Amino acid sequence: MTLTSPVMRHSTTRKAVAFTFDDGPNPEFTPQILEIFREANGKATFYMIGEQIERFPDTARAVLEQGHEIGNHTYTHPDLTKLDEEARRSELLRSERIILETTGVKPATFRPPYFAFDEQAAATVAEFGYPVIGAVNGAARDWEMPGVDHIVETTRETVEPGTILIFHDGFGDRSQTVEAVRQLVRELTSEGYELVTISELLQSDQV
Repeated sequence: MTLTSPVMRHSTTRKAVAFTFDDGPNPEFTPQILEIFREANGKATFYMIGEQIERFPDTARAVLEQGHEIGNHTYTHPDLTKLDEEARRSELLRSERIILETTGVKPATFRPPYFAFDEQAAATVAEFGYPVIGAVNGAARDWEMPGVDHIVETTRETVEPGTILIFHDGFGDRSQTVEAVRQLVRELTSEGYELVTISELLQSDQV
């Protein structure tokens, strides 16, 4: 694992997967996802946007209070490859500070908006010490509302121990995502998978 290469999956014998949710917090859809994981006794990681945390701080706090993890997803969700160094640093720093001030916990990992990432962005992120987190199921495109079946089936094909999955709980109607995640959580837990945070997954024994 390097800071310049996004982590798509963690090579481990542990039968665990990490569900991640981008662009929240959202007062309508984030609580629905929290309920799914509460019923399954699982944990997830939420890559939150600083602006959204400012709008919905109680929702952000609820995520952490229920044992989930919050990661840095910038302050305004820009394409980092199109910003200069000062603007990139500001995006990460403002978001980190808001997460810390709102929840009392500093984020441990980072996901670049749009998965837009290059050497310059990597250098900025490295200053913060964040592992950069990708995902294997980008083809599910849940943000495009492609249908619950598409999200479930496309994601299912990518799952193996150590898999990192991306979904969205913010911006727009996320009802398809909620239903797809409900089905996937039920399916994977019945198959014996643990649902863990990114930090917990990265700390699992490697193959």
